[in-house]
Amino acid sequence: MSFAAGIPGVVQLPSQHSVAATIERLETLLKARGILVFARIDFSADAARAGLRMPPQQMLIFGNPKAGTPLMLTAPAVGLDLPLKLLAWEGSDGKVWAAYNDPMYIIQRYRLPAEFTANLAAVAPLIEQALA
Repeated sequence: MSFAAGIPGVVQLPSQHSVAATIERLETLLKARGILVFARIDFSADAARAGLRMPPQQMLIFGNPKAGTPLMLTAPAVGLDLPLKLLAWEGSDGKVWAAYNDPMYIIQRYRLPAEFTANLAAVAPLIEQALA
């Protein structure tokens, strides 16, 4: 189900892969380009350890200090949205979705100069590639 659609600043796209494969594909693409992967969180596994059930849902947290640091030097609060994250989940119909913060939304939210857009937008094609 398309839960994140319509939320301001959130880009939601369907994935052609399972949740785990979606995250693995993105992680591989990011690492190949020298982008750091800080963490991979498996929310459904955490739920299971707590005795709860939830469909597959994982998050990948990633970034590039060379791209993010100038933004945080300009507006320290942008660290609330950095590093970047991709959330992938399986809906009740079995369809897999992925969502992330729109780079332009982050720029606008923190009133950053437009030239910083490229620092964040470079990952969007990688995300789209991972989902295809």
